[in-house]
Amino acid sequence: MTSDVTMTPYAASTGFYSSSTAMSSMDDTWSTPADFFNKVSKEFDFTLDAAALQSSALCRNWYGPDHPHRDRRDAFTRDWHQDAGTGIIWLNPPYGKTIKEWMKKADEESQKGATVVCLVPSRTDTAWFHDYAIHHEVRYIRGRLKFGKSKNAAPFPSALVVMRPKVL
Repeated sequence: MTSDVTMTPYAASTGFYSSSTAMSSMDDTWSTPADFFNKVSKEFDFTLDAAALQSSALCRNWYGPDHPHRDRRDAFTRDWHQDAGTGIIWLNPPYGKTIKEWMKKADEESQKGATVVCLVPSRTDTAWFHDYAIHHEVRYIRGRLKFGKSKNAAPFPSALVVMRPKVL
């Protein structure tokens, strides 16, 4: 299975919820590495990118603050499970202070029956990781990813958290 889009190289963005300073503490946007997404897409049939910008959306179906349709700008007000249909949801959330809310929403959507695959910093000491990640499948990524157009690897390790619906 493959996603409905093969990722193209990173396009300059204006930052998810902050300034236009690329990949600094002023910007919580870490654009998904193309090679990594394409590899993961071979395993999962992504139909929804839950945290994107128009310039970096990985699926035709996406939410983001610059979405042309106003009702798709706030992922927290949407029903991801319903919007993804029978497909799988991709989430590379902003890595700033709101990551806890993003992971909580992803966990809630998995409880409603959705499969959500999250690319997150491997911050195993944080409350959000313990509250919303460790009870799901966690795949630690060897080495450090290069996000966006960065020539350097991220200053943190990453993990893929696969949130599948609970089978009773």
